[in-house]
Amino acid sequence: MAMLTVPHVAFAFGILGNIVSMLVYLAPVPTFYKIYKRKSTEGFQSIPYSVALFSAMLLLYYAFVKTDNQVMLITINSVGLCIEAVYLLVYIIYAPRPAKIYTAKLLILFNTGLYAVIVLFTFFFSEGHRRAKIVGWICAIFSVIVFAAPLSIIRLVIRTKSVEYMPFPLSFFLTVCAVMWFFYGLLIRDFFIAFPNVLGFSFGITQMILYAIYKDAKKGVLPEFKLQELPNCLVFPGAEKAENTDDTKPNEEQKNTATTEGGAGGELKV
Repeated sequence: MAMLTVPHVAFAFGILGNIVSMLVYLAPVPTFYKIYKRKSTEGFQSIPYSVALFSAMLLLYYAFVKTDNQVMLITINSVGLCIEAVYLLVYIIYAPRPAKIYTAKLLILFNTGLYAVIVLFTFFFSEGHRRAKIVGWICAIFSVIVFAAPLSIIRLVIRTKSVEYMPFPLSFFLTVCAVMWFFYGLLIRDFFIAFPNVLGFSFGITQMILYAIYKDAKKGVLPEFKLQELPNCLVFPGAEKAENTDDTKPNEEQKNTATTEGGAGGELKV
């Protein structure tokens, strides 16, 4: 009977990380099916999907400049890049003109411009292991910023003593995702993958603890919020935030669209 080695265990965590990350990437599918059926983006914003796309692009670049353990990063981020690109394409097709223009500017300046600056800078001013280290730090910092996004939804839950804006399944899968990628990064000794997921795991556990505390809270204790007062949380990867300005829609529908999502392997995603 063959003994398990560190590479075998790392491979297993990488596979599990890919699977869970895929589920997270596919989480917005019902939202975009609704957009397709109604031919309208209904107030949803494109920012979370642009951020998720940028994250996948960064991690894919990092995977290519690494000298080893590249496969797991390449597979999930290649798939994630394609999925987020499809989401954004559907969004642009059905979004109103101002949202289309804003999304186009976001993709040109952020996803194309900033990404090109990072690639060109690291390509011309570094090489080999140094290049991988610089790109790794950029990925880690970006992942930490994305992982910090749930702080606003945590604040809202504590403020309202209600978990209506924080769905448990999403928090659970994002936490599992962070665990998988943390152990993968730890086992292959990749700090840039492991470290950001410590925060992802911590915030995920915090959200689930808050859910356990406030899940039975009566909805009647919720204060009335103007929609613009809801937290601007990022959903990473495949997240969504709504800013529905149609006052004729039921309050419950507005609440349901004010959810957030967070990310893997570097979920970062990876």
